Amino acid sequence: MRSFSTDLHIHTVLSPCGDLSMSPSNIVERAAAIGLELIAITDHNSTLHGPTVRKIAEEKGIMVLYGAEVTTKEDVHCLCLFENEKQRILIQNFLDENRPEIKNNPDLFGHQVLVDEQEEIIEEVEPLLISGINASIDEIEKIVHQIGGLFIPAHIDRPKYSIMSQLGFIPKDLKYDALEISKNTSMDTIFKNYSYIKNARFIKSSDAHTLNQIGTSKMFLRMNNLSWNEFKMAILGIEGREIILS
Repeated sequence: MRSFSTDLHIHTVLSPCGDLSMSPSNIVERAAAIGLELIAITDHNSTLHGPTVRKIAEEKGIMVLYGAEVTTKEDVHCLCLFENEKQRILIQNFLDENRPEIKNNPDLFGHQVLVDEQEEIIEEVEPLLISGINASIDEIEKIVHQIGGLFIPAHIDRPKYSIMSQLGFIPKDLKYDALEISKNTSMDTIFKNYSYIKNARFIKSSDAHTLNQIGTSKMFLRMNNLSWNEFKMAILGIEGREIILS
């Protein structure tokens, strides 16, 4: 077993808040340059850029998880991670069906574009992607686990769009697989402020919206190899696999 350098929270140019430099090819080049071996593409309420990033990353030996940073009805951001294309399509259909009919205003929120491997724009997504969808945090947790994914409330310590800021606490019956803390805090601070979650598993990711943010808050996963099963075991802390926060 060895430790794999990991960043599980990266936005592309598809997210309206994502920098225009965050194309699939640029993200992969940056990840390779700083030694990341496992990344997740987590655009707001969309998985559409995952396949392109995965295709490019395969040539560099980087494993790419499909994902999305889903905004719940309560305005809580949650990372939803998946292994394969079937799962990605299922969650994308769920997001499309539950997204409010609000048109993006690029001048106000930013552009939402899909680009190909050559960085050519192939589509500008019209519905606003950053709004809360018409599903609660419990409903999203349930569908993610039904599909076979992992569910991780994002940046729980942040003053906006976190489970703590929106709900004030983490419900005892919420079936999360881990909790993400932001790069601006430490485990000591988390345990001091929220002692009742001391037994939870935690990840720390960059929430990168620009290229130079990728990997700035990476972690390591101790696993046998780069695979979904090993990744899942590391997140869940099974049979010696583990999360190592940097």
